[in-house]
Amino acid sequence: MRRSLSTFIAAGLTLSLGVTGLAGQVAGLVPEAAATPFGSVADLTPMSSVKAGEPMRDVAPRETAVYRSGLPAVAPSGEPGTVLAEVPLDPRAGLSSASKQFRVAYTTVDQHGKPATSTGAVFLPKGEKPEDGWPVLAWAHGTVGLGDECAPSINARSARDVEYLNRWLDEGYAVVATDYVGLDSLGLHSYLNGKVAAANVVDSVAAAHAMAGTQGPDGSVLAKRWAVIGQSQGGGVALHVAHRATPRSQQLGLDYRGAVATGAPAYVEEIIIAGGPTFPPVPLPAALSAYGLYILTAVQEAYPHVDLDSALTEDGKRMLTEAKKSCFQEVRDAAAGTNLARAFSKPLRSVPGLEQATRDLMGTPVAGYDKPVFLGHGLQDQDVPTPIGLILNSEMWLRQFIGSERNQKVVVKWYPADHGGTVNMSTVDSVPFLREILS
Repeated sequence: MRRSLSTFIAAGLTLSLGVTGLAGQVAGLVPEAAATPFGSVADLTPMSSVKAGEPMRDVAPRETAVYRSGLPAVAPSGEPGTVLAEVPLDPRAGLSSASKQFRVAYTTVDQHGKPATSTGAVFLPKGEKPEDGWPVLAWAHGTVGLGDECAPSINARSARDVEYLNRWLDEGYAVVATDYVGLDSLGLHSYLNGKVAAANVVDSVAAAHAMAGTQGPDGSVLAKRWAVIGQSQGGGVALHVAHRATPRSQQLGLDYRGAVATGAPAYVEEIIIAGGPTFPPVPLPAALSAYGLYILTAVQEAYPHVDLDSALTEDGKRMLTEAKKSCFQEVRDAAAGTNLARAFSKPLRSVPGLEQATRDLMGTPVAGYDKPVFLGHGLQDQDVPTPIGLILNSEMWLRQFIGSERNQKVVVKWYPADHGGTVNMSTVDSVPFLREILS
């Protein structure tokens, strides 16, 4: 089933990217013909048909001010979820609907299974606290980049995210927003590493309950009830949280209820694994190229035994170095018009261990969700192209009724919007969804 679905994705994406001559060939392939459907595209593409585009430009330095709020750099100690430091959040990095807001450092784990420090922000709503405390929404943010200066808790948030997070505060939820390990903390951010980011999210909820700033006369002002919300990269993180949160949450004495994921990426590993001198055959949209560089950087760092360098050209090595600089907008701009195929000297599938490492890093579970999941996707999404959303959402919805590990409840909604526009448009449906599961 997965192979035939993935073949459909390949055909849909080649069409959406304008590679119409290849789309028909992919759609007609026998499913077993290649290790991945995108590998079939690569195998069918002659070098003479590849449009290399322009070399990637140097990534410009980020010029936006950051606001660290005076939070000290602290080494990890104690169990995951331990609060290491907390300070009032600089209002310039804050939300107008919050009654109190903090920046926090806490212990969690990194991509090597070692204790690590992550930072984040905690926002409390205005109004009268419910008897059992404010229910908590853990916000899993989207792609911001790999540089320390990209961490959301030290930046003024985008207008889109301000509107979205303020909406949840206005609805009476506390918001706990991790930065993820490696963003303004030691180490490299392991991009799209679902298992690690999920641990960072769950541990942030535990830390929020233990903070001095969230204590009232009768203990924490936060309720045990919580859910996860996420967009784009964070939508994928939300699904990884949802897939494994229940037992960990119970260990922490918390009550996990469900997830909202918008613009969630999936099957992107198929595109990466197919990378080589003839794939992609044309330059991808700049955002997709930036995502690809971030993924390759994450695989290279998390799995040092995989010799990715053996498949990289000198230009490719430079591209991965550039991707670690500055933040997403700067990397996206530098990659505009560049074909990722320039980075590869041979097919990535030929590198021993790379395919499995990539799947382990970022594969999105489609079954085994024991709490309700809300999936929202834009019909005009080009960052996580609509065919990907169609397959992921359909497969997860079907797994309510078929298969050995059935999903408890999956709600799927589509919106006439692009990747970013879906976030706030989805609240017409996600607000009542969360109200129901957190009541």
